[in-house]
Amino acid sequence: MTGIEIVNLNKRWATFDAVKDVNFTVEPGTLTVLLGPSGCGKSTTLRLIAGLDTVTSGTIRIGGRDVTDAPPARRDLAMVFQSYALFPHLSVEENIVFGLKVRRVPADERRRRLNRAVEILGLGPYLGRKPSQLSGGQQQRVALGRAIVAEAPICLMDEPLSNLDAQLRHDMRREIRNIQRALGMTMVYVTHDQIEAMSLADQVILMKAGHIEQKATPEELYLKPATTFAARFIGTPPMNLVGLADGAGGAVVKGTAARMFEGRGEGLLMGLRPEQIRVGEEGMLPVIVRNVEYHGADSILECEAGEENITVRVDGVRPIAVGSRLSLSWEPEAMHVFDRESGFVQPVR
Repeated sequence: MTGIEIVNLNKRWATFDAVKDVNFTVEPGTLTVLLGPSGCGKSTTLRLIAGLDTVTSGTIRIGGRDVTDAPPARRDLAMVFQSYALFPHLSVEENIVFGLKVRRVPADERRRRLNRAVEILGLGPYLGRKPSQLSGGQQQRVALGRAIVAEAPICLMDEPLSNLDAQLRHDMRREIRNIQRALGMTMVYVTHDQIEAMSLADQVILMKAGHIEQKATPEELYLKPATTFAARFIGTPPMNLVGLADGAGGAVVKGTAARMFEGRGEGLLMGLRPEQIRVGEEGMLPVIVRNVEYHGADSILECEAGEENITVRVDGVRPIAVGSRLSLSWEPEAMHVFDRESGFVQPVR
């Protein structure tokens, strides 16, 4: 199996730095997700790995080989694009084996690879159809089939599910992960969707404004965000960031006397995930309920605590009226503290 190593990667367009000093390693046979909002540099990073854009500075190694200046054809990888990039005048079968024909792979070998991809993806009934006769999910499978028959050790995917509806995205996520594990591919997957990242990845590279904000496993990213950006980008609803102030005996929530911990509070933010907060009549922080949204499996409470707002997620339907006075509590490990100015996590003394 083949891994990828990215060292001090930079890409500059005129006066704009699209990728800034990016460093990460993709271990062989694992799936790494490049995650972030539009314009963060994730797709540019993928294109640099693929050789579709030229590197301003830095090094790209694939399988230990420096491919920084190598053309795409010499990088031994396959790529699945957001638009699927299918030829409308070719059948499903012809689309899947097109690259093999260009590379003059013998007919018997083409047939073997095609049969394998068709079996994995369930495309047998559609081989004679044109792309216009397929659903979005079926077209995505054809694009995946083209990557599978290449039998490249590395597969790059650029937001491949963005054109699909929610249910189909869920099904295709599971299918992509199963294929990656079954074939032992090294995969780099670009998305702006945190759910895709958290459900697919062995490693998540969270990007912001061209640089890496945090690289971690999905569990670490959720449980130990390194910055306020990471804290808010992961989670639905996002993590609460509550302003603190100096109070009697320690840090308090702004506008209240509720002490959160010993030490200073001014200039700090307290992070709490809505689903990790307990609601009751007794607790650490008294609040007033300002709004209740019922979502089916859970309800979202929008609460006011002094000068700050806090979102709480509770199971099912709760008989909680707007204007109710409640008290919130949480486990000590659920609380995160960040520096307001820098955004970085801070130790609580």
